[in-house]
Amino acid sequence: MAEEKKPAEAVETVTATPETAEVVQETKEQVPVQDPQEFLENFNWEKYEQGIERVDDSKLKEFEELVAQNFVDTADEEVVTGTVVYITDREAIIDINAKSEGVISLNEFRYNPDLKVGDKVEVLIDIREDKSGQLVLSHRKARTIMAWDRVNAAHDNEEIVSGFVKCRTKGGMIVDVFGIEAFLPGSQIDVKPIRDYDQYVNKTMEFKVVKINHEFKNVVVSHKALIEADIEEQKKEIISQLEKGQVLEGVVKNITSYGVFIDLGGVDGLVHITDLSWSRINHPNEVVELDQKLNVVILDFDENKSRIQLGLKQLEKHPWEALSDEIKIGDKVKGKVVVIADYGAFIEVVEGVEGLIHVSEMSWSTHLRSAQDFVKVGDQVEAVVLTLDREDRKMSLGIKQLTPDPWTDITTKYPVASKHSGIVRNFTNFGVFVELEEGIDGLIYISDLSWTKKVKHPSEFTNVGDTLEVEVLELDVNGRKLSLGHKQTTENPWDKYEKEFALGTVHTASITEIVDKGATIDFNEDITAFIPQRHLEKEDGKKLTKGDEAEFKIIEFNKDFKRVVASHTAIFREEEQRNVKAAVKRQAASTDEAKTTLGDANDALQELKEKMEAESKKK
Repeated sequence: MAEEKKPAEAVETVTATPETAEVVQETKEQVPVQDPQEFLENFNWEKYEQGIERVDDSKLKEFEELVAQNFVDTADEEVVTGTVVYITDREAIIDINAKSEGVISLNEFRYNPDLKVGDKVEVLIDIREDKSGQLVLSHRKARTIMAWDRVNAAHDNEEIVSGFVKCRTKGGMIVDVFGIEAFLPGSQIDVKPIRDYDQYVNKTMEFKVVKINHEFKNVVVSHKALIEADIEEQKKEIISQLEKGQVLEGVVKNITSYGVFIDLGGVDGLVHITDLSWSRINHPNEVVELDQKLNVVILDFDENKSRIQLGLKQLEKHPWEALSDEIKIGDKVKGKVVVIADYGAFIEVVEGVEGLIHVSEMSWSTHLRSAQDFVKVGDQVEAVVLTLDREDRKMSLGIKQLTPDPWTDITTKYPVASKHSGIVRNFTNFGVFVELEEGIDGLIYISDLSWTKKVKHPSEFTNVGDTLEVEVLELDVNGRKLSLGHKQTTENPWDKYEKEFALGTVHTASITEIVDKGATIDFNEDITAFIPQRHLEKEDGKKLTKGDEAEFKIIEFNKDFKRVVASHTAIFREEEQRNVKAAVKRQAASTDEAKTTLGDANDALQELKEKMEAESKKK
């Protein structure tokens, strides 16, 4: 407005001079009065301003067109393209053809660490003029405005886009694509499994937009999709040339407990753990490591060649073929225990050549134990070659053969009737195995454990690991069997009890237990007698109960079966039987006397009758 007032004041000054007053007055009378607003709009300032060269109208119009074409209207928030003219440690100076250059923080170009002077970038006016009068631009906001259009176009046209990997996240990576944070699943980073995700952070890569969720503004990209097409062609070419026995170079792609997956250049094959080495291994990582390059041989594949079986050990000569001819049966060899089973241990004599030591060949003992009782994996052992079959590639070894057979002089060390101490090693239902020394085991039958106790199972009498005194009862050298006895080491108490508890002897004791069909009484720690039900009756007709003390008569004693039967009833019944027998005897005597008197009378009568008959005949 100050510039508009200046011409007006100049006009008033000119009309106010005395010399021109009449001329002005005359002019006012001749020129019609003009509207001030119209005057200001139509006034030609270029002609009025002094000291300024007048510009031709055509040139002025040309200048206005150039301005319109090259200068940016800073009031318009449209995205424009600028040129990087200078870069500092923190900022980039951008020329957008405005009155001044703009400033953008380098943080907005993290996705493009190679930004340099001369690069074209899209920007948006963020601040027209900051405190220092500087134009502030935003590259991030410009990319965001344009991003969705570009992402959708890239998805629809299957275009390849460039993205900056910002950071890791659960299941994958976050990628900056056109200013939008897109998700890159871990499975879509490469065709092979990724073990180190951090190696991709802060890197710019090419991607393909594979999925867009417009509702949640989610974008999923894939780097794997870009290389799958090339790999598929390469894979077809490789598969078409596959042949059994062919040797190929590959890279270890993945290691599992059962084998190794080899990348043959787009085609994966499996080397089973048994085909990795002629030696026995516990895990494939003992032989190979990830990303290792190695040669493998094709062993087999299916009709579609989608499953390829590879071998590594087949590239080397079989160790059995290289086994020295000097090794023969009876030789001593050394090796490492590689596997232990219940039935024995496998010993690696040389790399790839194993022999089996059966558990029966680990000790002279006939009582078999687990192989783990003798050796463990990793042990270095010495053994004797027992059998050797080079064609079937089998070898059996023995450890016990390194020591003398203890049965060689068994008759001298353990003659029949000799007494020894042994350790209980095992139970069976019928007896106890006792070890006299390493390799010498004997069996005590259950009936030979105790003279007096009725043992139903050996565990009732002894425990594994206990020491027992034994006597050699029988010796079978050829069968390598020893029959032992424990009770024979002590005197048989039943010899003494046979007299003490003879038939008819009477003993005082208490009823220990009421059992089925009777009761039991303990005469001592060895003798337990049985009283049948009918022999529990007392003289008054009642029966003895548990805890009652009474006299008992031995009515049966069997030393062989350790059976003792007693009776309380027999004690008073015997007296009754004696009384009954006496009464019967007296009664029999009286009857005989009566029979005699009656017989005499009958004889007298008969004699009288005969006499009378004789006299009658005479007459």
